[in-house]
Amino acid sequence: MAVSSGSPSFKSIFSGKKGQSVGIVRSMNYKIPGPFELESGKILHGVRVEYEVYGKMNADKSNVILICHALTGDAHAAGFHQSDRKPGWWDIVIGPNKAFDTEKYCIICSNILGGCKGSTGPSSIDPETGKIYGITFPVITIKDMVNAQRKLVEHLGVKQLFAVAGGSMGGMQVLQWTVSYPEMVKKAIAIATTASTTPQQIAFGAIGRKAITDDPKWNGGDYYGKKIPSQGLALARMIGHITYLSDASMQKKFGRLQRDEDTACMTGSMGSTAGTTGTTGTTLSELSPELSHEFAPNFQVESYLNYQGDNFTKRFDANSYLYITKAVDYFDLSKNGSLIEGFSGVTAKYLVISISSDWLYPPYQSQEIVSALTANGVDARYEEIRSQYGHDAFLLEEGQLSYLIRSFLSEVLVSDVMNRNFYTVSRDETIEHASRLMVKECVSHLPVISEDGKLEGIVTSWDITKAVACKINELDEIITRDVKYVYEDERIEHASSIMEKHSISALPVIDSKHRVIGIVTSESISALISD
Repeated sequence: MAVSSGSPSFKSIFSGKKGQSVGIVRSMNYKIPGPFELESGKILHGVRVEYEVYGKMNADKSNVILICHALTGDAHAAGFHQSDRKPGWWDIVIGPNKAFDTEKYCIICSNILGGCKGSTGPSSIDPETGKIYGITFPVITIKDMVNAQRKLVEHLGVKQLFAVAGGSMGGMQVLQWTVSYPEMVKKAIAIATTASTTPQQIAFGAIGRKAITDDPKWNGGDYYGKKIPSQGLALARMIGHITYLSDASMQKKFGRLQRDEDTACMTGSMGSTAGTTGTTGTTLSELSPELSHEFAPNFQVESYLNYQGDNFTKRFDANSYLYITKAVDYFDLSKNGSLIEGFSGVTAKYLVISISSDWLYPPYQSQEIVSALTANGVDARYEEIRSQYGHDAFLLEEGQLSYLIRSFLSEVLVSDVMNRNFYTVSRDETIEHASRLMVKECVSHLPVISEDGKLEGIVTSWDITKAVACKINELDEIITRDVKYVYEDERIEHASSIMEKHSISALPVIDSKHRVIGIVTSESISALISD
């Protein structure tokens, strides 16, 4: 019969081992078979998803964490490609002994649908025409991005994700995952994000898109093989980049310092000048009374933004920027005007993190998410990172992020890892039936239950082997009645200790009425328990 159905200490969270790099990594590409239907009803064919994997899956693939990237990110979240000088965009938290510990978890990150880093998007070839999509590419949504990720996850043989995590637009994908596929996500980490894009956020996206489409070189989206709309794309990036910073961080980095030749080119990606102190250059008071009447960049902040904009045009497609920012604008998980109703089906355990100085996705929006989740009885925890770096802090604040993520992931209960889709038998069934069920479903333990679902015993593959050898036909004769079990709200360490003490590899999970609600195996918990 098929059935569906205390915090660790600081010392235990941090073992003292220094986080390490995952080393050299490579990207892989998956082609989704058949047609891929979008939320709009439009169909795409031959959709490709670029992805990277860090760490190894355990035997039952229950230790997999999906990382979702932000607006202009990609699948390269950690480690180094062969020719890289810089690691992946979230390397500070992904790797051996880091927050997303690749010695415990298998981490997957994919480039979103609509992107330009290996996944299908406007710069891809339309298999129907043999030409680049351009603006014939259909409108996409955050839900479409998640649906493509789900296809990848299923292709990799993962039935349920241990966690989904991401910041900014990546956080939107996290929220969408738990709404669209609640049965596939055990834990969710949403950082510096919103459940419904606000008018101010839409306004910034609209200005960026207009900067691109007003560039004559955009040419109605048909610029491939020609000069790209670099001026418009650079301006869009400059506008967006301002929203990633804070007044305090910009004051600290630049103050009112004038540009000089030594600081004309500021290298780095989003937030990479976080350590700049603003102690070099020339202030207005140090200049001669005859100020320049030219409109060339005078201030260091101008030079910095120009660099960010120009550098961005070398790595990102203008049409992808249009489509992705529009997908962000459309994002709204409220239902009938209610976020509580929108989250009504969510079951994942949540960690929602905001940033104190983030004015793009301010803390109140994270608090609204938590309020709506808790109103639905979801176990949701709210934390706020204290930082001057603004929205960018989710890429920079290694210490605070690591502590919050580690502690959340390490709080693992039996309910987080148990298999709710399990198989049972009753006392009056035959050994042949139990044997066939084990072989067909590839299981080695079958809880024996009464008519009302209460646990009466357990049968293992070893019991079946002995019964065949002894020519025993009745299942009732080989049932182990003194069966060990656990409750879903107990920690996995407790389940592990029972298994170790009694040399068993699986335990039925029961509720307060002694009814079986799942099964937990040693394979599903061994990698998650710290040494």
